[in-house]
Amino acid sequence: MKKLLLLAALLCVVVTGCCPCMKCGKAKPNSDAYVGTLRHVVLFKYKDGATKEQIKAVEDAFRALPAKIPQILDFEWGTDVSVEGLTEGYTHCFFVTFASAEDRAVYLPHPDHKAFGAVLKPILDKVLVIDYVAGR
Repeated sequence: MKKLLLLAALLCVVVTGCCPCMKCGKAKPNSDAYVGTLRHVVLFKYKDGATKEQIKAVEDAFRALPAKIPQILDFEWGTDVSVEGLTEGYTHCFFVTFASAEDRAVYLPHPDHKAFGAVLKPILDKVLVIDYVAGR
């Protein structure tokens, strides 16, 4: 699993030209890497004690974001149905599309995104985020 996460982080560096954690504030993206539609893929693994009601509240809160944050161009989500057994406990995938990196930059610190994080945090075990530029 550690090798997979390291590979994912390396892929982020190659694709985006920056560190994989954009929240550090020090990342300076390679502007060429950000030309085009930006996909933001988020995978959640919930804590063992998370209830169905808590997970549903997270789903509902995430699904409400496109109506609250106009920079979200498109949104879809689903739960794992893979038969390969390679999920490492991740059960939920959320796929957010932005027209540009600038739109994602508005989304990340947006108050409604932060409020969503507050709903998620108590039951979140792990999160995996991959951003990529479509069609590259």
